[in-house]
Amino acid sequence: MRVGSEHADLPGASAMRLLPWTGTGGKPCYVVGDGTGYVSRMADDIESIQLDMADELLGHAADLLADDASTGPQVRFLAGRLTESLQQVVRVAESRGSRLDALLPDRPEPCTEEGAPGEVLP
Repeated sequence: MRVGSEHADLPGASAMRLLPWTGTGGKPCYVVGDGTGYVSRMADDIESIQLDMADELLGHAADLLADDASTGPQVRFLAGRLTESLQQVVRVAESRGSRLDALLPDRPEPCTEEGAPGEVLP
């Protein structure tokens, strides 16, 4: 899903940024601006924290999965935290991708067909 594509026909849509948190009921939150305001800076800080935490969690996951003494509840807990972290990382990627789309509107859409890495598909 490309965030912002459903809002492409709205005035000022290119200045909309998906924030790294949700509102009431899990609804997406956006900020409109040039990216230099307080909310945008706070979003940058939170995104950075989320990405750092995801990286740390991957290290913990590798350690836990390498330990033969790990229990089922430990692995389930890990899976839950990895799921939460992945959701945050996807949200950051969607937000940054939509901002790139706004900056580079003539950029070609990524190919959705499967092919070998680096292969150019028709």
